[in-house]
Amino acid sequence: MKFDVSRFFEKDRKERIDIVAKFANLTEQEIQTLENSGGISFEQADKMVENAIGTFSFPLGIATNFTINKKEYLVPMVIEEPSVIAAASKAAKIAKIRGGFEMQNDESYSIGQIQVVNVDVDSAMQKILKSSKEILDLANSKSNTLSKIGKGAKEISCKEIRTDAGPMLIVELLIDVGDAMGANVTNTMCEGIAPLIEKITNGKVILRILSNYSTRRMVSGTATFEKEAVGGQETVDNIILAYQFAAYDEYRAVTHNKGIMNGIIAVANATGQDTRAIEAAAHAYASKNGRYTSLTQWDKDNDGNLVGRIEIPMSVGIVGGIINVHPTAKICTKILGVQSASELACIIGAAGLAQNFSALRALASEGIQKGHMRLHARNIAAAAGATNDQIDTLVKKMTSEGNISINRAREILGEL
Repeated sequence: MKFDVSRFFEKDRKERIDIVAKFANLTEQEIQTLENSGGISFEQADKMVENAIGTFSFPLGIATNFTINKKEYLVPMVIEEPSVIAAASKAAKIAKIRGGFEMQNDESYSIGQIQVVNVDVDSAMQKILKSSKEILDLANSKSNTLSKIGKGAKEISCKEIRTDAGPMLIVELLIDVGDAMGANVTNTMCEGIAPLIEKITNGKVILRILSNYSTRRMVSGTATFEKEAVGGQETVDNIILAYQFAAYDEYRAVTHNKGIMNGIIAVANATGQDTRAIEAAAHAYASKNGRYTSLTQWDKDNDGNLVGRIEIPMSVGIVGGIINVHPTAKICTKILGVQSASELACIIGAAGLAQNFSALRALASEGIQKGHMRLHARNIAAAAGATNDQIDTLVKKMTSEGNISINRAREILGEL
């Protein structure tokens, strides 16, 4: 069934929810949850964190026009920053002309680490590798689920690191966690095999915990943006030059990558992912060659069309964690219609690439502030005390004057 999402931003809330509800086949209860700002009660919040005193809401919006691996998506995004959802939707619409986003994702392998000290590292490594089957069997006994579905601990490896405190042996456990993010099962397995590691090596185990640097869970992909839709050959060339700036200058790369993460974290927030883990891994990967650089690459094809690529670690899940307890996260995942963690990773990666395109296009043409400040003006108008009926008048007046400030908004309100 085809759904008309054109001019989605012009529709009122009820119309938007109706479109999303039909697209995702939402139940009446799920629609009511969306209409209940925040999505969770205090009682639910009190079970999630310690010392709870309330809930804190962020806007939940829908990015439209996304075609990823030939499938249509409405993409939920939770973010407080103006222009992000509109920019992602616009980018997806332009990418759609050439077939949308083509994304790939690795298997869902999590990496657990066991730190061993006070050992002869070379000798201990040999003992660990000889005992790898025993270690893996013990690790897999700590999960009642993974081994039954062909997942679980798959491989043991060792490395030595030299520190000011002396050499350390790091035993790494590679675990196929399936459709889970996998932090809990990885930590459980690491803790479960730690006594055996000590016995085998005659060393002392200190830390036993997962690594959030999820380089065995990479998502990558590409999209082609037709040069006429981008704004012409000059704009395409300017975007490539803007990317080159980020590729070779760390100060620009940080802001460049922040824009990518605007898209990525907004979708991760909506679907209940560990956003801190995603952020940490992304920025570590941007520095993998010893210098912080862009997470995307931009060039053009033989016809002069703009081609964007992204590659980024992406540790996400569709089972376990917050997604099991937060009703809005469940609904957002249902809206996406994802069947696996791999599919979710592809969507999140595409959102990052889309957002990066829109930011670069704005910077390389009209400047970032024109559209951004127009949306920001709505926040200023609301902060000044404007009612819903007055906000559009204030926004139009402030943007026409080029004076978007709380003081000017109050002055206009006084005139009204």
